[in-house]
Amino acid sequence: MNALITLTTAEFQRAIRNRWALASILLLASLAFSLALLGSAPIGETRASLMSITTVSLSSLSLYLIPLVALTISFDTIVGEAEQGTLLLLLSYPISRWQIILGKFSGQLLVLLLAILVGYGSAGIYLAAQGGADSTAWISYVQMMASSLVLGAVFIGIGCLISLLSKVRASAIGAAVGIWLLLLVLYDLVLLGLVLADKEQRLMPELFNLLVLLNPADVYRLYNLAGSDAAGLVSGVAGLATAGPHALLGIMGLWVAGLMAVSVYLFSRKEL
Repeated sequence: MNALITLTTAEFQRAIRNRWALASILLLASLAFSLALLGSAPIGETRASLMSITTVSLSSLSLYLIPLVALTISFDTIVGEAEQGTLLLLLSYPISRWQIILGKFSGQLLVLLLAILVGYGSAGIYLAAQGGADSTAWISYVQMMASSLVLGAVFIGIGCLISLLSKVRASAIGAAVGIWLLLLVLYDLVLLGLVLADKEQRLMPELFNLLVLLNPADVYRLYNLAGSDAAGLVSGVAGLATAGPHALLGIMGLWVAGLMAVSVYLFSRKEL
């Protein structure tokens, strides 16, 4: 356990030295405050509070931004150490390989947690000070922050797996960009194409729902835009969720656990 804590701390400090943490905090904070300020003067009338409007906007933005940040800080988890020659030195210490994987994952997750807490949290405090939040809106906002962290954990796990399977950092970068495009852009385009092509409605709704739930990004979207009553009121997708909020979070949690299990297994059999 002491080795795991040490590895987690070392990975977090490495991210601080590389200024990933500061860059992520500034990015999330600036975007959150921008959306909060834009939402402070909504056009027309709405029954939703200012914080609910900001929650929906941040959810839509985080769907693309959080995975990108997570992949950026994790794509060179192993391959970067191998290229620098420090991986063999790390393995010479009396620590297990699974501790290296989980330590690096935990350290990177702490970086993302810090960025979300400071970036989104400060915007939430600002909205509360402006009187644009009630208890229900606060709950939705905190749920959005928590689910963003879980989504980030999924893509940190994907980044770790990419790093394990890549031989050089250049290929890891290309794979990370490809995965981001596949899960955030192309996957939904394919689903849309299937729906448009299924004019006679031969595609069973159960199959379509299953395909949606197989993508962690879509699960995140459902949780924040359909699983929350306040967010659903603003986004217009209330009632579209095919599973409860806890089940949706559980699906993303299974993604994290599965990715970590595969990464630990591959790293334990990796020849260096």
